[in-house]
Amino acid sequence: MRPSGRAPDELRSISLEVCVNKYAEGSCLAKFGDTHVLCTASIGETVPGWLRNSGKGWITAEYGMLPRSTDSRTDREAARGRQSGRTQEIQRLIGRSLRAVADLTGFGERQIRLDCDVLQADGGTRTAAITGSYVALYQAFAHMRKLGAISSIPLREEVAAVSCGLYRGEPLLDLDYAEDSNAEADANFVLTAGGGLVEIQATGETAPFQRDQFDYLLGLAESGARELVAHQRAALGLA
Repeated sequence: MRPSGRAPDELRSISLEVCVNKYAEGSCLAKFGDTHVLCTASIGETVPGWLRNSGKGWITAEYGMLPRSTDSRTDREAARGRQSGRTQEIQRLIGRSLRAVADLTGFGERQIRLDCDVLQADGGTRTAAITGSYVALYQAFAHMRKLGAISSIPLREEVAAVSCGLYRGEPLLDLDYAEDSNAEADANFVLTAGGGLVEIQATGETAPFQRDQFDYLLGLAESGARELVAHQRAALGLA
């Protein structure tokens, strides 16, 4: 029995609430159970110097955990004067995941910044951030299309992310903190709507795990990603 009582292949309660910030060109409050991440998309009219005159745009991300997103207060990274390695790794992952499904030539030399702020953490913050960021990014592109800046949405397909792992020897989908912190193996999968793999992060926490176990986890992730894509489409009114 999972601590949450869920079935092994059951996602947490998923909510993708759109238009939660009146200033951002796109916004989504992504809730994976008790993990809540606010994702906003902001459009800038310039690109990094190395992309100037290339005809390409850029998508990047910033990620952070608020001081009371966990059971004890942590200092803001700005107050410490530097980002942790974990923060840098996650925000780069978010950026790579969204760029993987975007046509960077389809929105001119503009930069879209995705800000992912963890309001409450109960495991899987990076997967919630990626899934919610896609929704925010789509809205930003829809805003540009409405203004006539672009003629179509420059996204090839949806992208979503979900965690899986081995907990007490059993493969499970969408780990919460109670499972993730005690898992024998932990993996994060970023997948497209068509089943393409964007990135896999997998670690044997207590001992190596076997290929057949990994294949089972991948199957769980594929099923979970399909459900998440359905939630994305519903949130955007595309279902």
